[in-house]
Amino acid sequence: MRRFATTLVLVSLCFFFVFPCCRAQRGRPRLLERFARPGNRARAYQYEERYFRQSLDHFSFADLPPFDQRYLIANTGAWARPAGPIFFYCGNEGDIEWFADNTGFVWDIAPRFSALVVFAEHRYYGKSMPYGSQEKAYKNAESLSYLTTEQALADFSALLTDLKRNLSSEESPVVLFGGSYGGMLAAWMRLKYPHIAIGALASSAPILQFEDIVPPDTFYDLVSNDFKRESLSCFEAIKESWKVLETQGEDNDGLLKLSRDFRLCHHRNLNNTEELSDWLSSAYSYLAMVDYPYPSDFMMPLPANPIKEVCRKIDNYLDGTTVLERIFAGVSIYYNYTGNVDCFDLEDDPHGLSGWNWQACTEMVMPMSSSQENSMFPAYDFDYAAYQDQCLQDYGVRPRPRWITTEFGGHDIKTALKKFGSNIIFSNGLLDPWSGGSVLQNVSESIIALVTELGAHHIDLRASTKEDPDWLVEQRNTEINLIKGWLYDYYQEKASYYIL
Repeated sequence: MRRFATTLVLVSLCFFFVFPCCRAQRGRPRLLERFARPGNRARAYQYEERYFRQSLDHFSFADLPPFDQRYLIANTGAWARPAGPIFFYCGNEGDIEWFADNTGFVWDIAPRFSALVVFAEHRYYGKSMPYGSQEKAYKNAESLSYLTTEQALADFSALLTDLKRNLSSEESPVVLFGGSYGGMLAAWMRLKYPHIAIGALASSAPILQFEDIVPPDTFYDLVSNDFKRESLSCFEAIKESWKVLETQGEDNDGLLKLSRDFRLCHHRNLNNTEELSDWLSSAYSYLAMVDYPYPSDFMMPLPANPIKEVCRKIDNYLDGTTVLERIFAGVSIYYNYTGNVDCFDLEDDPHGLSGWNWQACTEMVMPMSSSQENSMFPAYDFDYAAYQDQCLQDYGVRPRPRWITTEFGGHDIKTALKKFGSNIIFSNGLLDPWSGGSVLQNVSESIIALVTELGAHHIDLRASTKEDPDWLVEQRNTEINLIKGWLYDYYQEKASYYIL
């Protein structure tokens, strides 16, 4: 019997670990970590796996053990050495091979620029584990204390500096790429290390999804709008289903019946309806992110326009079909489109702590809530006190909700970017619920916002296909021309410098 295991999360740069202590507090937002794990599929692109001996703490002189940071590098044969460009992907919260295989845009355009492609893994993820193993790295708050965005950006900068020196290519311009959390890192690295990289493409990068910048109900309102635009009756059925689910769970043997109706694996019956609610909520949020206009398997094997297919299942039902039967038929598009899954396992990873949970409990505090008026999800408010209590319980640390905006800016972002930034593309599709926390307007001549009405989560970074709509082809061409302009300006300035 084939089982499908899923962590109890909501939402991916990605999502929520559910706090058992408080239903009104949905938890810590995740980006893509849940899916960013190595798979068994053949490589989509050819690269060599290498390691760089990295400092554990870039900001002290303490005698700490170094660790090996993994990076993937393409064959250098087509690279225009010694000063050809380097296209550098800022690794997300997961295995770097998964991101390399799902970022075809970088591989597609590198040959026309004679660029060297490098994908760098984020510390504490994949094979880039301090202290030699995940078990030791994730042991406690002390061992995890070096898992920060600041340290990750310093890793990338140190790696690039050393790589260029070893390749005798100190004059090579670097263009940064990243999607979701990786897009946030790309934008922040361009701001913090402008001498390391000449520009950044930050796709679906919610750098504004922090305290008192965007309304906390933005994410779930956008997810809900994606369903409502396909079918109002589908939206209303989902909105109604939460109460029906809760009521049925209160009946005698209600949880057992729900376990059977939703085909949960036999070893694990529901303890409460919240577990099932979170499983359903996760599917809706992920569907909004990957509502691509063509079939994909970025997170799950899915048809083109998957929300349309989900709503078709929910709306087209026989007389006598219950609301929950319709809901199960709909989410099966997400969890079992291939039809190969016999049962579903809702249990979280029994080994416990993930890297993203730590990040969300320290500096990546992204408030979320669900409104009664606009959301199809149960209404709740962000409860920082409960959030902090859970972080203290899990890690013994208190979050710093204002640190990211102190370190990188966020409030009055237009002024900050206009005065101190340049050569950053913020690309977003409005179907992506993370777009509400990103930069959606041009800030200057070189801080550009590319916004597409029908785009989903960093769709522009995916490999080109024959099914790509015209607007996506146009968006990518615009990005290519902007990058071309950055490189032209760089080489022109270098030429002028040498002439002088």
